[in-house]
Amino acid sequence: MTTQTESQDILERLKTAQSKPLGDPRFRSLMGLEKSTFSESNSASSGLTFYDLELGAKFLYPVMTPLRNAIPRVSGKGGIQASWRAITAINTTGLRFGVSSANRGGVLAVATQDYAANYKGIGVETSVDFEAQFAGQGFDDIRAIGAKTGLEALMIGEEAMILGGCSSAIAATPTPTLTAQTTGGALPAQTWSIICAALTLDGLMNGSVAGGVQGSITRTNADGSTDTFGGGVAKKSANATVATTGSTGLVNVTVAPVSGAMGYAWFWGAANSEVLGAITTINSLVVTAPASGTQTAASLGASDNSANALAFDGLIYQATKPGSGATLYTMGTGSAGVGTGLTTDSAGGVMELDAVLKSMWDNYRLSPDTMWVSSQEALNISRIIVKGSQTAAQRFVFETAQDLIGGGIMVRTYLNRFSMQGGNVIDIRVHPNMPAGTILLTTKTLPYPLAGVGNVIQIRTRQDYYQIEWPLRTRKYEYGVYSDQVLQNYFPPSMGLITNIGNV
Repeated sequence: MTTQTESQDILERLKTAQSKPLGDPRFRSLMGLEKSTFSESNSASSGLTFYDLELGAKFLYPVMTPLRNAIPRVSGKGGIQASWRAITAINTTGLRFGVSSANRGGVLAVATQDYAANYKGIGVETSVDFEAQFAGQGFDDIRAIGAKTGLEALMIGEEAMILGGCSSAIAATPTPTLTAQTTGGALPAQTWSIICAALTLDGLMNGSVAGGVQGSITRTNADGSTDTFGGGVAKKSANATVATTGSTGLVNVTVAPVSGAMGYAWFWGAANSEVLGAITTINSLVVTAPASGTQTAASLGASDNSANALAFDGLIYQATKPGSGATLYTMGTGSAGVGTGLTTDSAGGVMELDAVLKSMWDNYRLSPDTMWVSSQEALNISRIIVKGSQTAAQRFVFETAQDLIGGGIMVRTYLNRFSMQGGNVIDIRVHPNMPAGTILLTTKTLPYPLAGVGNVIQIRTRQDYYQIEWPLRTRKYEYGVYSDQVLQNYFPPSMGLITNIGNV
């Protein structure tokens, strides 16, 4: 029950409010409207607000391993290497087969070759702190995530090794050839010294102008041991020099192509002070400005670091190995910095592809079934084929049920005209690790009857994927994911490789 004093107080407050605007803070305070007890926070981590976090971590990284997924895996039988023998040719002397009456025929000569490939261990380590496990309770299984990411990382690394692992050194980089011009660039007047270093696929994938390229690598392992191996950089070239004048000079630089090189690292500056300025996938460069990197050519030393003793040879380096029999095609140098691109035959084909396919048929009577390319080469092949096909080679299908037209053409297959079937379709597949400027052709099956080869290419394992949870030595769980294996290619001539392709 309201007392007389309380009633008079309310009346006084109402009289006072009549003369105050609604938005006046004195009015809102007078009527008890100045602020709610609780209001929505502007931060998800303050106030009495629910944190709307979905359970389970999202794995936002690609695990793309097309070669690993497609190549059969078979069990090995121990030993330190996989060894096999092959008959690579018959009638090597060109024996004629006619025989005279009552006489025997000539003696057939055959060619054989022994193959061997050492097993290599591959693996990676992960760990989960006790505190990370405690903090993740009710959200996700952190230990399971640690093991899962380790396995997926190993598969991604294995894919790159299947494509371009290099246990055999590539040749030393030749001395560059330089030509100076007075206009077109921003080089100040100076005598420029330029050094080049050829890169394997590993060196190219892990190199950058900002971060440099890796020569000799010494890695500290999880158990405190160390491994030293090559980072994919061939022996660097001798330096070449040329002088520019004025302030708008440039230098055209070329080097003879190196077999097995997927890229080239270029260093320039004053003599003995050359620094990294560019990495290309062709054997030339136009130097228009001082180098922007910080790594010096001197830091690479004088040794070859192209081979990784801990890796097995991947498909690219099995193809480029001397005596492999694989069909190799190196594009011409062309203009510095531009190179030589694939060319149309004006009939819906690509001249360089046809040259490789014809050679594979003429020499080995086989036709590849898969073409592995980079995104750059996939686009260039599509453009060349569509441009050279003319309208007569194009077919369009219009769906009346759709009220729109989508643009874009993608060539997904290539017709090999050199096969016993009269035409063999080759699938064009973009590989996540294939560098620009390179095309690899592979063959799944041989056309020869009773060849004795079930899988032309296979992964032979002494021990396939396995996981070790190491004994506790600190307050964290440690995991290792490993495999012991080698890549076997029973018939390297089944591969074709085109390199040094310019993007034109």
